[in-house]
Amino acid sequence: ASKGQVTKEGGWGWMVVAACFLATICTRAVTRCVSIFFVEFQLHFGRDYSTTAWIHSLIDCTTMLCAPLGGFLSNRLSCRATIMLGGLLSSVGLVISCFASSLEHLYVSMSILTGFGFALSYTPSIAMVGRYFSKRKALAYGIAQSGSGIGTFILAPVVQFLIDQYSWRGALLILGGFVSNLCVCGALMRPVVEIAKHSEPLVNTKAPRGRCRCFQPGEDFGFLVSPDFLVLCLSFLFLAYGCSTPVVYLVPFALSKGVDHKQAAFIMSIFGISGIVGNVTFGWITDRKCLKRYRMLSYMLAVAVEGLSCLWVPFLHSFVPLTMFAVVYGYFDGAYVALLPVVTSDAVGSAYLTSALGVVYFLHGVPYLVSPPIGGWLVDVTGTYTATFLVSGASYICSAAVLAVAMLVRRACRSGPKALSPEHVSTSTVCHQDVI
Repeated sequence: ASKGQVTKEGGWGWMVVAACFLATICTRAVTRCVSIFFVEFQLHFGRDYSTTAWIHSLIDCTTMLCAPLGGFLSNRLSCRATIMLGGLLSSVGLVISCFASSLEHLYVSMSILTGFGFALSYTPSIAMVGRYFSKRKALAYGIAQSGSGIGTFILAPVVQFLIDQYSWRGALLILGGFVSNLCVCGALMRPVVEIAKHSEPLVNTKAPRGRCRCFQPGEDFGFLVSPDFLVLCLSFLFLAYGCSTPVVYLVPFALSKGVDHKQAAFIMSIFGISGIVGNVTFGWITDRKCLKRYRMLSYMLAVAVEGLSCLWVPFLHSFVPLTMFAVVYGYFDGAYVALLPVVTSDAVGSAYLTSALGVVYFLHGVPYLVSPPIGGWLVDVTGTYTATFLVSGASYICSAAVLAVAMLVRRACRSGPKALSPEHVSTSTVCHQDVI
């Protein structure tokens, strides 16, 4: 497309996918690799599991709780400026962290400042993909979010190598430089003013010229009271609690079973590469015409398998079984991560996607905050990781169960004598009947 133009289902949209792919590496993959520093921080500062776990939980929590702010600033400043600002803040946060003299220092610099920068970069980049694609939305999201798996696969051994060679301080300094590539991601986003002035916006034809097309001014937040969206939100709360703990404690659990540091880092790499396959294959499969109506079922299946695999972790005692767990868990982790924005879009409609994603990621914030410390507390109290992984698995299963119950109730209501009122049907952009 020519400068300033928007071509749906391709064109510059693939550059946006590439930018989102890199942004996902710099945000989600780097966040996952924080768990590799877990033992280093614990030994250096002489603190217990639950106290050290606050570092990972705070960076995840800050990223998610500030997600709506990322959407708001992208509306006020433009997506390009917001993503580049986030890259600058997160890079500075990691560089400052290499001078930390206490865990409290890391709480502020590595967790809050870096997490805030990630929030400003991640939310607008994810939302932009949904604005460029409709028919191949799941595939586009699968490719874009496979950056999390690819980044984990590459960064996990690299970070361990950097720690071995330069200590954790040097590793954080180098990661700070790497994360500054978020500024490159921002540069790949189309200038907002040119899109608004020279081409028809994808959603709101009356958008002011200085505002980002990926965040609609004057959003109608009616989707917040949609039954489908509320059910999704409840499911996401359980999901967020379950998904954070295994990533944090997989490496420490492997080390406690006698696996050496390099093999533990390799397990994280296998987890990442399996996530890549899950991202792309589930995205491609659910984009088929015959399977689009079953996107929610596919998402529920992925979440349920995640939970079942976590329940088996306490029975794994060596490198090979843990590697097999990483393959299964990573694959379905990639599957549901790719489908999460898709099922959200199906539930609220593409016009509300940016605001809805902000709310969804915001809901992840509190579970991300409390789950790693609770997991660490369970380790401190019981002396094993069994309870930590069992609670995580149960949370995953509850997430899938909430959606399953809602789907059964919806079908029961449809088969009843009462039909949906015309007023309810007219809000199909907020609550699609085929979602739940």
